[in-house]
Amino acid sequence: MSKHIIGRVDKIDFPKLGLFNIDVKIDTGAYTSAIHCSEIIVEDHSLRCIFNSDVHQNFGKTEIVFNEYSRTNVKSSNGYKENRYKVKSEVVFFGKTYKINLTLSTRDDMKFPVLIGRQFLKQKFIVDVDLENVSYLYKIHNEYSNTI
Repeated sequence: MSKHIIGRVDKIDFPKLGLFNIDVKIDTGAYTSAIHCSEIIVEDHSLRCIFNSDVHQNFGKTEIVFNEYSRTNVKSSNGYKENRYKVKSEVVFFGKTYKINLTLSTRDDMKFPVLIGRQFLKQKFIVDVDLENVSYLYKIHNEYSNTI
């Protein structure tokens, strides 16, 4: 199986979450992937998540209900452990849709609303830290080519 080369940052789509052209940081130091979630409400065995941000571009107010979710411990780079909700969704890189596990966290104070970690990257991608927005440029090029 050949691996795509991606850069240290990109803009990707989460179609099931209604989020498109979202800035992501490719973080080989992180095991799990994380996404900004401004509000999490547990009700009737469901998880209601509001993806909204005044800080992060393309994060309009989107509300999604997850009937399946779990909790997991995440250790930050400074050694702090946090128990977070984890959901399954889909993400698009290079025009291909992949399944992804995402932990939910408030990331308004972070530069990127999404981190893509090793668990997702393994066996699919090689990271070249000199590159940026490789998947996004592929998407734009293909959209442009299809309009001609």
